[in-house]
Amino acid sequence: MKRSSLSGQIADIDLKLLRIFKTVVECGGFSAAEVELNIGRSAISRQMSDLEARLDMNLCQRGRSGFQLTDHGRLVYEAIQELVLDLEKFRANVNALHSHLIGEVTLGLTDNMLTDPNSPVVEILGAFHQQEPGVKINLQVAAPNEVERAVIEGRFNIGIIPQHHDLPGLEYYDLYNETSLFYCGHNHPLFKVPDDQVNIDTVSQYDFIAPGYTHSVMLKKQFPQLKASATSYQVEGIATLILSGQYVGFLPKHYAVLWSDKQLMRALLPQTLNYKVPFKVIVQRDSRPNMLRKTLLNAFKKYDPR
Repeated sequence: MKRSSLSGQIADIDLKLLRIFKTVVECGGFSAAEVELNIGRSAISRQMSDLEARLDMNLCQRGRSGFQLTDHGRLVYEAIQELVLDLEKFRANVNALHSHLIGEVTLGLTDNMLTDPNSPVVEILGAFHQQEPGVKINLQVAAPNEVERAVIEGRFNIGIIPQHHDLPGLEYYDLYNETSLFYCGHNHPLFKVPDDQVNIDTVSQYDFIAPGYTHSVMLKKQFPQLKASATSYQVEGIATLILSGQYVGFLPKHYAVLWSDKQLMRALLPQTLNYKVPFKVIVQRDSRPNMLRKTLLNAFKKYDPR
């Protein structure tokens, strides 16, 4: 059975011997290569013998007739040239990773953020794609508690939620504030009541929609007069009940504009019945290093509204 040359993995010493052989060939012999390699002729000869033994083939003829490559030597030299090009390509590709990332990052957004003019998400994502065109963004939209859970479990790399509490498994970073006002629909008894005849006691007599998401606890403390007779976990559900004309409730101002501009909703006591919710960027605490997540997180952290 023919013995295989270069059995096992190519080691650093093999690469060193191949580079020496390449230099000897390009210098035209051992003597000329001495200066280039800064080693003696006998050391070069010994290392060429080691390489020939490693490859199990005769690479060159050396003697009184001068230095000459064998057919095998010419083929090995051509293969070395290809290897050097591949190594340079590998080095260039690795260096490029420092300036351009490649891969996928999953971002979870809370539903119904798009219409808020205070939200910088659209602007940030646009700038991020221009800077990192090789990064694929997997964008998911869900309720706030679902976004929290997905980030904690590692299914989402980053999330954006309205913050109402701190969970120990998450880190929070400021992004922007959302303003909510108190609304009734155009068929509600309060819709045409003059502003000076509307007060908190009047409003509290009507059926109130309690949001099923987390800031319902905050609303109970801030507006204890309001008594819930309906609930919804989505702002679209709250808007639907308000438009029915039978309920009053809080909606994000940017979202309610869709109907208030058409005189289908009215904000009641906007100077009193209002609250702001901070929207935060969240990531998993003590998670494994992830350059894609870090770069996108930095894009949100560095956002300047000016």
